[in-house]
Amino acid sequence: MARQATRESAVRTGIRMGVRTRSLSPDRLGFIRQLGATDIFVDHADTEEEPDAFNDRMGTNTIAVGRDMIPTVDELTAAREQIEDAGLQFTGIQSLPYSLYGDIMFDRDGSEEALNQITTLIQNLGAAGIPILGYQWNPRGVVPMRTEPATLRGGAEGTGFDLNELDGFDDNDGLAPGLDRAYTEAEFWENYENFLETVLPVAEEAGVRLALHPVDPPVIEELGGIPRLFRNVENFEKAMELVPSDNHGLKLCLGCFSQMGEDVTDVLQRFGTRDDIVFIHFRDVVGTMPRFHEAFVDEGNFDTVEVVRTLREIGFDGVVIPDHVPEMTGDDDWRHRARSFTIGYLRGVVDTVESET
Repeated sequence: MARQATRESAVRTGIRMGVRTRSLSPDRLGFIRQLGATDIFVDHADTEEEPDAFNDRMGTNTIAVGRDMIPTVDELTAAREQIEDAGLQFTGIQSLPYSLYGDIMFDRDGSEEALNQITTLIQNLGAAGIPILGYQWNPRGVVPMRTEPATLRGGAEGTGFDLNELDGFDDNDGLAPGLDRAYTEAEFWENYENFLETVLPVAEEAGVRLALHPVDPPVIEELGGIPRLFRNVENFEKAMELVPSDNHGLKLCLGCFSQMGEDVTDVLQRFGTRDDIVFIHFRDVVGTMPRFHEAFVDEGNFDTVEVVRTLREIGFDGVVIPDHVPEMTGDDDWRHRARSFTIGYLRGVVDTVESET
């Protein structure tokens, strides 16, 4: 009965509410369904970067994705059925781990093997009936995601970023740790195009959409000798045009474009009219680069109601998920209280906007 209800919810049109979670425990899935969400994006456990998270903390209640650890069709199908039994839909994998795409990004030894493993993952997702694979093209260990946190209303804590607080790379001739030379933007674009030329035909055949996330934070053109391609609107347009495909689009993070100082309603219209939005990370910040901090979804740079109205105007038919959320009193590691507030607030805004004539 639960799986039938999930299939019926999957054909709903309009804006749906999703949640990203690593844990697929019955308690977590039941809690998400109680919040009124319908779609799950799984935050995989990376077996190379976070072995303890998979082996010790989560056990079998998650999905392992990493180098030499690609989930089989049977494993993905079992996870999908587990999610459906909770009355939810397994809509996608939240992102590829750096252990899979890093060698491709730098065109290092091992890039061919990594491409083979990514295409296998895409094929397996399609065979298991899971339609979306999110990914990013973000060098790890160069720019911290955040620096000092900020205090929000009532003493809640939101992550912050200040470019002036970053340490330089003076001990390595200005290069990021582990690099022996600087890379050009042209090199990175070439490597990225090779990646798309390999994976997109596979995605088309498998019926899986790939969704690209911005670099976060969207700092200067390069840092530590590493280009940061997906830092502005123009480069996203180039990414969509480089190897045109209906199976390629954006994991459009409103918070990242807000950090850039963009009018996010303009960004939604720009990419929505091209049908380039696969799903949306719904979060916001106060301030813009080079200094900002994350905030509750109802008090950031943009007007949440106007953003939802814009989604309706462009005919967005997909999932919005809370991304980073503040830490509230009594929150667990998943920040269940702040995530619950965000989902409830967004559901109220979506229902109100959809009821407008």
